Amino acid sequence: MTRAARVLPLLLPALLLLAGCGTEKAASDPAAGASPAADHGELDARARALGVAPELVHVTEAPGFTLAQQSVGVLGDDGFSATYVSRKTGAQLRLSVDRGSITADTCPAQPVGDMAGERTACVRDGDAWYRTGAGRHEYALPEDGYVVRVSGETDAVPRDVLRAAAGAVHRPDAAEAAALLPSVAPERTAPVERGDLPPIGDGAPDNDAGAGG
Repeated sequence: MTRAARVLPLLLPALLLLAGCGTEKAASDPAAGASPAADHGELDARARALGVAPELVHVTEAPGFTLAQQSVGVLGDDGFSATYVSRKTGAQLRLSVDRGSITADTCPAQPVGDMAGERTACVRDGDAWYRTGAGRHEYALPEDGYVVRVSGETDAVPRDVLRAAAGAVHRPDAAEAAALLPSVAPERTAPVERGDLPPIGDGAPDNDAGAGG
């Protein structure tokens, strides 16, 4: 993708501590417990509340990695991004989905991990591209109108782990999406009543101290 992406900031060390303590549960982890069922309309609303196009929401699985719930959010205009953290090493797998395409001609010009100006090496691996550059590597899977990417630091995430995570990427079912996407806060439909506003006048607070005040 040639346009600049609005990328989530790096996760704070505290987030890694939370993941290490098992407080974050992967959406696809059976041990995480079942989430209440949600219909497609509600799930679409949850995605749009994040600024994400519902059709771009994906999930993956990787042994030893857990979804960091706080990382789920928008990428670029309406793309999707989420990070999975290793409970053992703290290594991070980033799953991103954004509109665009990738071909043999355009692959070298697209930076790995949004590091503009870095050289990118591209090797075809089945239906995907294995790409390296700027100390990171990724698998990029071109789909109809968008590209799915799974990336990590070269020294922290072995290629076979990256390949397996890329192969496990899929559109979430209802239970996975309900666990992945935060609930939409209810909209306020009525103004909050202020007890210090007088019923007449310009609506300014009544600060009259009264006689002798």
